[in-house]
Amino acid sequence: MLGFDVSWSNYVTAGTATVTVKEKKPSFGSVAYYIVAEGRPTPLLSKIYTLYYKVDTLLDAYTLLPQRGSVYSEEGRRHRLKVTRFDHSARKAQYEVQTATTVKEELKLPPYVQDALSAIYVIRSIPLSAGRKMTMPVSDSGKNYRVQLTVGVSETVHTPLGALRAWRITPVIVDEAGKPEGRGMALWLSDDARRLPVKIEGQLAVGRFVITLREVRG
Repeated sequence: MLGFDVSWSNYVTAGTATVTVKEKKPSFGSVAYYIVAEGRPTPLLSKIYTLYYKVDTLLDAYTLLPQRGSVYSEEGRRHRLKVTRFDHSARKAQYEVQTATTVKEELKLPPYVQDALSAIYVIRSIPLSAGRKMTMPVSDSGKNYRVQLTVGVSETVHTPLGALRAWRITPVIVDEAGKPEGRGMALWLSDDARRLPVKIEGQLAVGRFVITLREVRG
């Protein structure tokens, strides 16, 4: 289990997040890692506004491609579940959004597409070196994106666990129309065999966020 502190805009610590590989199990005729990420606000902020996110993915152990991914969110009284079921051989996905009603649609997929959570785990498995560039297609919330990743130098990142050496990876995300998504995004992976996600930061329409590794268990 990986535990993180989450800061948002003017809040030094706005919440916490965890990422856990729950199990390795038979799934969709293969074997998959079941990975779950959850995020909650601090107790103080939760009194002001109820907020909870759960993101999960079934990552095929042999192909390292997602079989199914979902995002569940609670924002005040609004609850929403978004589910994507991948069919990589047919290059399509079944996407649905469940609120008070359920809306379904079929998506065309590029080859070797990831979802947002599986992408981080796949990046962790790739050998890294300064200057390396790679492109990864990602499908998220019913839309396809192209992510260009550039590996920078290994640098020191200060975390609650202490100072850690980590590779800085800069993603540039564009949608199918070529429109950029997000600004100032960066991901740091530890410069060791574990490739831990040490820090993630970026600028979105609702503010700037920083996610910093706080603990490692298991």
